[in-house]
Amino acid sequence: MSSLDRNQTPKTRPMPQNRTALVASLDIGTSKIACLIARLKPCAPSDALRGRSHAVELIGYSHIQSRGVKAGAVVDMVECEQAVRHAVAVAERMAKVRVESVLLSVSAGRLQGQMIEAASEVRGGSVSPEDVMRVTSTGMRHATAPGRTVLHALPVGYALDGVKGIRDPRGMVARQFGVDMNVVTSDATVAKNLMLVVERCHLNVEAMAASPYASSLSVLTDDEIDLGAAVVEMGAGTTTIAIYSGGRFVHASGFAVGGQHVTMDLARGLGACIADAERIKTLYGTVLTGGSDARELMSVPTSGEDEQDFPQIVSRATIANIVKQRVEEIFEMVRDRLKDSPFAAEPRARVVLSGGASQLTGVPELATRILGRSVRIGRPLGFGRLPNEAKGASFAVPSGLLVYPQYAHLEHVEPRHTRQLKTGTDNYFGKVGRWLREGF
Repeated sequence: MSSLDRNQTPKTRPMPQNRTALVASLDIGTSKIACLIARLKPCAPSDALRGRSHAVELIGYSHIQSRGVKAGAVVDMVECEQAVRHAVAVAERMAKVRVESVLLSVSAGRLQGQMIEAASEVRGGSVSPEDVMRVTSTGMRHATAPGRTVLHALPVGYALDGVKGIRDPRGMVARQFGVDMNVVTSDATVAKNLMLVVERCHLNVEAMAASPYASSLSVLTDDEIDLGAAVVEMGAGTTTIAIYSGGRFVHASGFAVGGQHVTMDLARGLGACIADAERIKTLYGTVLTGGSDARELMSVPTSGEDEQDFPQIVSRATIANIVKQRVEEIFEMVRDRLKDSPFAAEPRARVVLSGGASQLTGVPELATRILGRSVRIGRPLGFGRLPNEAKGASFAVPSGLLVYPQYAHLEHVEPRHTRQLKTGTDNYFGKVGRWLREGF
């Protein structure tokens, strides 16, 4: 098996329980690039958001228009690099710190989660950490097809001599040891180019995380994680899904249709330029139609170059119908993916929407009708100092990345891909491009 077949993106080490760390998240999206800088400070256990061991204190943030990105993937390296440099610089100035490394989200590359079962004979009388590492490594490699890279390898449950439901098998006596694990992969080229953009900005990538998983860490309550939930991250160029069952992240999926497709539909349907179509979507975008909408008219500038062209008059109902058709298509695609996932076996599980496209008026009601489940809009939870513009669903991914290091201990990581979360200075230049060289 080649090094590409075994490829895994960089992963950060688990957060020390009693240490403060500086963390920066970078979400390179199709429509915006967001950078958040925060201090993670140890905090006492709480009844709410039980998995968090650290409080997140935001000290700097930025969000700018994205460039050089299409459907979540880099299509122009130079433009994307310039935009990333700008976003990070603005956040650094606000935080009054210099960022050396970032946690990076991945939404493109046909995200896919696969449940893998792997088993092996126990070499000693009881299960050792080496047994766990050997079996989980085998399962992860088995799930990684050529041209794919592993974003997450999360053990869901263990088995001893065929008895499943074991939470922690280490030290337990058995002849055979097995593991069920959710392995989330992406196209290796997409991940490589995202990381390359960041490295060209003289930044280190501490870890890469799937966008819907990062979003779920930000917006889900403990009850939703325990009872089961699907987080649908509705971005501009992609829609991605993370599914929880029995308190575990068990599946991921995604497709390259999102809010930008609504904008393009409006531009074509109204004969408007893309910038005007985006403005119309932001101000008047809705999937709800009523009797008065047909009578309420508005002026839309034409996309022609002739300044003498008169604007056209369209009804609010026309705009709503264009938006509704595309959003219905997105939720029908989501419904098909949920049917083929563990979510279908969770009758009490709800759907939580995040991402900028989820903020269109009437989206939760439309999603409830199409998906046949309880639906709510998810917003970042447990962040005390987020600015107003970062409190909405469109910032679920970058805020979730700030929480992600607290959950790093749940993942299986190949030793050569583990990196230490920065708490001070480090030999940065020795690490630049390591994953690119090793994996590709």
